[in-house]
Amino acid sequence: MAATAEQEQQQFYLLLGNLLSPDNAVRKQAEETYENIPGQSKITFLLQAIRNTAAAEEARQMAAVLLRRLLSSAFEEVYPALSPDDQTSIKSGLLLIIQLETQSSMRKKICDIVAELARNLIDEDGNNQWPEVLKFLVRYAACNAIGQMATDFAPGFQKKFHEKVIAALLQTMEDQGNQRVQAHAAAALINFTEDCPKSLLIPYLDNLVKHLHSTMVIKLQELIQKGTKLVLEQVVTSIASVADTAEEKFVPYYDLFMPSLKHIVENAVQKELRLLRGKTIECISLIGLAVGKEKFMQDASDVMQLLLKTQTDFSDLEDDDPQISYMISAWARMCKILGKEFQQYLPVVMGPLMKTASIKPEVALLDTQDMENMSDDDGWEFVNLGDQQSFGIKTAGLEEKATACQMLVCYAKELKEGFVEYTEQVVKLMVPLLKFYFHDDILLTNSTSMPLLLECARVRGPEYLTQMWHFMCDALIKAIGTEPDSDVLSEIMHSFAKCIEVMGDGCLNNEHFEELGGILKGKLEEHFKNQELRQVKRQDEDYDEQVEESLQDEDDSDVYILTKVSDILHSIFNSYKEKVLPWFERLLPLIVNLICPHRPWPDRQWGLCIFDDIVEHCSPSSFKYAEYFLRPMLQSVCDNSPEVRQAAAYGVGVMAQFGGDSYRPFCTEALPLLVRVIQSPDAKTKENVNATENCISAVGKIMKFKPDCVNVEEVLPHWLSWLPLHEDKEEAVHTFNYLCDLIESNNPVVLGPNNSNLPRIFGIIADGEIHEAIKHEDPCTKRLANVVRQVQASGGLWTECISQLNADQQAAIQELLNSA
Repeated sequence: MAATAEQEQQQFYLLLGNLLSPDNAVRKQAEETYENIPGQSKITFLLQAIRNTAAAEEARQMAAVLLRRLLSSAFEEVYPALSPDDQTSIKSGLLLIIQLETQSSMRKKICDIVAELARNLIDEDGNNQWPEVLKFLVRYAACNAIGQMATDFAPGFQKKFHEKVIAALLQTMEDQGNQRVQAHAAAALINFTEDCPKSLLIPYLDNLVKHLHSTMVIKLQELIQKGTKLVLEQVVTSIASVADTAEEKFVPYYDLFMPSLKHIVENAVQKELRLLRGKTIECISLIGLAVGKEKFMQDASDVMQLLLKTQTDFSDLEDDDPQISYMISAWARMCKILGKEFQQYLPVVMGPLMKTASIKPEVALLDTQDMENMSDDDGWEFVNLGDQQSFGIKTAGLEEKATACQMLVCYAKELKEGFVEYTEQVVKLMVPLLKFYFHDDILLTNSTSMPLLLECARVRGPEYLTQMWHFMCDALIKAIGTEPDSDVLSEIMHSFAKCIEVMGDGCLNNEHFEELGGILKGKLEEHFKNQELRQVKRQDEDYDEQVEESLQDEDDSDVYILTKVSDILHSIFNSYKEKVLPWFERLLPLIVNLICPHRPWPDRQWGLCIFDDIVEHCSPSSFKYAEYFLRPMLQSVCDNSPEVRQAAAYGVGVMAQFGGDSYRPFCTEALPLLVRVIQSPDAKTKENVNATENCISAVGKIMKFKPDCVNVEEVLPHWLSWLPLHEDKEEAVHTFNYLCDLIESNNPVVLGPNNSNLPRIFGIIADGEIHEAIKHEDPCTKRLANVVRQVQASGGLWTECISQLNADQQAAIQELLNSA
């Protein structure tokens, strides 16, 4: 009997194949044969074909379509005639197939069958005769919905609902009877933890880890015994996501997971386990990054060998193997963990990485008719060019290409001169991609890479470096002139500014300056024109809150480009000094326009920043522009906007430090304005503190560099009472260096009679250390430590100073002495 049933099923597979035949006669004969099979037998044969994952994909899909049609057109003749046991078997069988099916297109077709059957099982009174399907789908849909909300409304969603959501998802993941629901719960947990603030997740770590570990152990057993892998894939990614958010707090759980994860990578070598293996490789590397080098080093060698083995097998991998993109990202994380020790692996890693980064997408120019014949499933994206024409690009491989480019940047950044062997081939790949308009991430990554690659190449000497820069420079300037997307444009401009900082004086020739000057002039003119257009739109009758919101977005985008114009000018002034001023004069009227009193505060802020750079880097020649910027700068010290105050105060500081004698009377005039800002009641609030600290620093610079402009003895006690600075680290260094000058020269005002001010000075130094105002590698740290040591050697005075400090301050003084 069994043999006969099997033979009949085999004949049915042949019949399904014939139903798909291009030969009309064969197909017609098959249709007649199919129609003559009794309805109940059809259901049995079709279900068996759908369930059989070893059968040809086309045959399974055909069986799914036929079963849905059968339930749609002949439900009343076929289904009620089945025994109750058979009906139950069909219903539970379909729900199980949905859970186990891995092909998304096939799963959709099975869901269509379930929907058709469910529709027919609701009677005329609206009673549902298949309650299990609702239970199954509601939980399945709920997990999807939670995952989506966790992504769309992060981190607010996490802050509000962390307790309920984590508990519900963990409970749902325990449901061993519903694999698909388990997998969706794990997927939702990934969405939730990815954007969850670390502080919210930590209290749940023990519970999360316990559930994830027990589920992983069960699913690993199921993989070995039954070959099911869907839930395990999601659980592995959930573990990675939790570790990524928890960072060093994951260290206690490291040994619980790492052996099993290494076991999966070692043993999951079959083709159907490629995705699981890739996700596990990702998980191991994310855990390594989370717990840090010290903890990970016990497994680093094993993991590197596993990765190397996979990498050497790369030639056997198909181009669409999911492991490739996971491997590429994992190598970059290993590079971050191992630092310079990673260099030895570059020869193995770089081949596949360059191959992926060099993927050339398929492109086509199509008329509208051709385009309509191609569905989204084919992986094409289209841009309408007008005149019934569209430009199409096949997106397959683009994400992988973007990831590979990001990894190249990571290696250049982490390994610096250790990456020098590869800089030339990477530059030759990256520079042409500045015109790669199909994928913003690729453009962003490539522009970021340019200054990093120059840093890597520097070790080869100036000639090699200059050749590389010449290859980049024209392309970067052209891209600044032509890039339409403002996010990408701002990144390219930032990158260009960084390159000029690396290369320094002489890196731009006359043609470069001519082209760049025209482009920057165009950007500034466009900036003013866009502002005018926005003002016109605000007068329009359709103007409302929504319009204002989009106008604000446009404005923010415009201002961001303005900051990048400032970045480029800063790097040019920094490199070329006053030699570049004749070139700058074509832009001068536009920059003067930025600082007019009626302009919005971001314009005035960035206009002042540009004049600050001119004073700092091009003095004393800068004074010839004083008529344009000095009055606005002094008036802006007390501006309503803290950002404008900060730019103006910084300007006064550099006037004192670099400006030369012509600026003396203006330093005297600025002093009471600076003091007014510092002494205002809300000077130290969060939004005002940076501007205030720049004012304090400027007062210090006037006393240090232009002491005859002010009464230093009168101002010094006030200035000491305002210290230390701790928000603006750059200005903090200036103030501490000046404080050291004063102490080292035994300034009587600072030290006080019989050194009575020293406890106060110790308090300033300790608070600076507590707020990490100065990096330990900065020479200023050594000077401060020496001041402390001199007092330490004097016995009684040391005891007096230390006794007036609180416990945190005493610990900070000790930390300072240990570090310098």
